[in-house]
Amino acid sequence: MELSIALPEIVLALASMALLMFGVFKGKGATRPVSWLAVVSLVFAALLVLLAGGETRTGLSDLYRADAFGDFMKVLALGASAVAIIMSMDFNAREKMDRFEFPILIVIAALGMMVMISANDLMSLYLGIELMSLSLYVTAAFRRDSIRATEAGLKYFVLGALSSGMLLYGCSLIYGFSGTTNFAAIADHLKTESVEPSLGLLVGLVFLIAGLAFKVSAVPFHMWTPDVYEGVPTPVTAFFAAAPKVAGMALFLRAFITPFGEMTDQWQQIIVVVSVLSMILGAFAAINQRNIKRLMAYSSIGHIGYALVGLAAGTEEGVRGVLVYLSIYVVMNLGTFAVILSMRQKNGMVEDISELAGLGKSRPLLAFVLMIFMFSLAGIPPLAGFFGKFYVFVAAINEGLYALAVIGLLTSVVGAFYYIRIVKIMYFDDEKEGFEPVGRTLGIVMSVSGFFTLLFFVYPAPLLSGAAAAAGALFQ
Repeated sequence: MELSIALPEIVLALASMALLMFGVFKGKGATRPVSWLAVVSLVFAALLVLLAGGETRTGLSDLYRADAFGDFMKVLALGASAVAIIMSMDFNAREKMDRFEFPILIVIAALGMMVMISANDLMSLYLGIELMSLSLYVTAAFRRDSIRATEAGLKYFVLGALSSGMLLYGCSLIYGFSGTTNFAAIADHLKTESVEPSLGLLVGLVFLIAGLAFKVSAVPFHMWTPDVYEGVPTPVTAFFAAAPKVAGMALFLRAFITPFGEMTDQWQQIIVVVSVLSMILGAFAAINQRNIKRLMAYSSIGHIGYALVGLAAGTEEGVRGVLVYLSIYVVMNLGTFAVILSMRQKNGMVEDISELAGLGKSRPLLAFVLMIFMFSLAGIPPLAGFFGKFYVFVAAINEGLYALAVIGLLTSVVGAFYYIRIVKIMYFDDEKEGFEPVGRTLGIVMSVSGFFTLLFFVYPAPLLSGAAAAAGALFQ
């Protein structure tokens, strides 16, 4: 019965193995059926998560915790993974990348994300991170005949191995100075400790932050992001920009709120610095970018900085703000990358921002959808992106982090420049060669994302109440 706590993960693991065997025996023409079966597997796993009902349970020798927080983040990560597979199908077939291993790697990465999100121990934390990371390394270098993709995969692997080493060193220090790897036991140790936490524990915490910051592309561990985003195929970039960020931030929240809640004053200072640096770099480094995928890379660094504002608050309200922010960010990002995947001319895919010139005249609907996403990413009301920033900034202000909130607002203004510049190019520059028609699946993704982003303010209650329940479960 104890295995029932990890039933969605077990189902996904079995599905990945079954899909691998199916692909091997099916041979040629296996990619599309395997892709759709992978999507079905991810959706089924999400349904199993929802059917658990948000009940808080621990099991598997206390290594694993299932609760409303984990359920919220798992559904978000699984949904993003499924949409990424759907968006990749036509692109992979057209670009001679249609090998059935691709969707299976995303399923295995999603399994690693689920383990990360439910981790209740430093051991299961590391197991989940490596399961996800190894799949992502292979996915990044999946296009073997591309020098850019191979280089991006190698950079990601080398820097990822370095971050894993830092994370392990931090975990070993935390274990050495607390005597346990279990989150609840670490929290009990800190509560019973009559003196200040030892220096060794603080150093371990710093290394743990460094390892996790790499996974979410936070400054100063962001260096892989622009090169990898630009070098890998666009569907892979769309996946990297959504699901792994959700899992990384979920682990950030669980690993600091649960075991180190008593040390908030110590780690809050580090998170504030990382958040400020991420927001500033994301705002200023993207200004001169000409490649839209590199621009989105710096944009993602900035948005992780905004999400960390909620973690820096260290409160239930702050966590709720992070969950709302991540949900909106994932939808906006997937919609934006659906538009980028539609940037195809008769000579092939284009990534230069200047190629969007005149899109407002040649493809008015596509331009309108992209304008919605750009304004939302900039945080302009009443679009969904505004509310994401609003909730994390309010949480920071309520905790007295006024300087952090002000810096966040100022960097939002700077960041708005390069988002609005794209809108200006689409509507006011001379028309260039038009794009080919948008595929049906990409059109559906764009439409759903666009409607959510545009009309979120009409009925935000379901997302807000779900995020509040999830945040409450984390503080139980």
